[in-house]
Amino acid sequence: MKLALQNVGPLKDANVEFGDLTVLVGPQASGKSIFLQFLKLMVDGPKITDDLKRYGYEWEGNLNLFLNLYLGEGMRGVWTESGSGASVLVWEEEHVDLPTRLKNFAKAKRHKRMEKMLYIPAQRVLSLSMGWPRPFTDFAAGDPYVVPSFSEKLRMQMQAGLGGGKTASVFPQAGRLKAELRKALDAAVFHGFSLKLDRMGGVQRRLVLQGEGDKLPFMVWSAGQREFVPLLLGLYWLCPSAKTARRGDTEWVIVEEPEMGLHPAAISAVMLVILELLWRGYRVVLSTHSPHVLDVVWGLRTIQGYGALPDKVIDMFGLSRHSPEMRKIARAAIRKEKRVYYFERLRGSRGHVARDISGLDPGADNPAEAGWGGLTEFSGRVGQVIGEIAAGSPEGHE
Repeated sequence: MKLALQNVGPLKDANVEFGDLTVLVGPQASGKSIFLQFLKLMVDGPKITDDLKRYGYEWEGNLNLFLNLYLGEGMRGVWTESGSGASVLVWEEEHVDLPTRLKNFAKAKRHKRMEKMLYIPAQRVLSLSMGWPRPFTDFAAGDPYVVPSFSEKLRMQMQAGLGGGKTASVFPQAGRLKAELRKALDAAVFHGFSLKLDRMGGVQRRLVLQGEGDKLPFMVWSAGQREFVPLLLGLYWLCPSAKTARRGDTEWVIVEEPEMGLHPAAISAVMLVILELLWRGYRVVLSTHSPHVLDVVWGLRTIQGYGALPDKVIDMFGLSRHSPEMRKIARAAIRKEKRVYYFERLRGSRGHVARDISGLDPGADNPAEAGWGGLTEFSGRVGQVIGEIAAGSPEGHE
């Protein structure tokens, strides 16, 4: 599947063909989030327009107003309707007339309004207020749609009874994620604490961390725990506890910056869960600023290229080879198609283009691929400087 955008906000030309796992890298404000939100719009347009109408938002056929509602306040100018720099959107080889497509979304039949993509935004920490998911209507009209939409999904999941029962445990929870993944997440994020349901003052529901001592409310969690819990709840939604591979009609998953606020060990644990999503049959798209994420992709591509055994994937994460479940996940991860795109700024321009750097070859002639979209550039330069000093280069001594 392919999406191409031209002259949309900071994007001069971004043409991406999606694999089973697609990773977008690039500096801040390079257009990655805009690109991903347009992908969400193409996949779930009828659901999005239905939601906005249901929550009382009207744009009256005005494209600029819609973009302000969907992308967020101040984003109406990302689309240019005419002239030499007119915006272009191509979805699955079809040129899309955006105003007409929006009208068609609004008229779509009910079965077309089923959501096919879960979008976990970078601002996911905003979905929790004092340890409980906020409703859609708690957000301002100028907030990007993907944020209140994600928050509402978490709220509905909690309302449906996630973490209910005798233990009231949200994490760890038997049947949610593979046992090895739960252990990895506990060691890297929760450190023996349980995530539980509680009622402050006996009336107000909230999530707390529970150890052997007092309950820890949301505001005293570590920054990484506050960032991770909304991500965890989103991953739970994608991994039904029943013997069902996928959630309903959902086929796509977008996770922006899965590394947000996390230690490298925790990033590894999150990437293990991403591999489980691939095993379940989801098409996953990530955006990242972390070389750790690309380490995983590079490792998987190299293992695949050499025809190595799935055990090498398990070794890469430092887990035991004795788990049949992890071997299944590892085998699926090797087989899946993996693509990486670098959103690169054009010299002398504010515009960005998407470069295919899927090879991730450190020895490639293309600096963008060799430097993994700039993510390894600094560490490479440090290594070069230290190497010169260690080699006794006269330039490195007084």
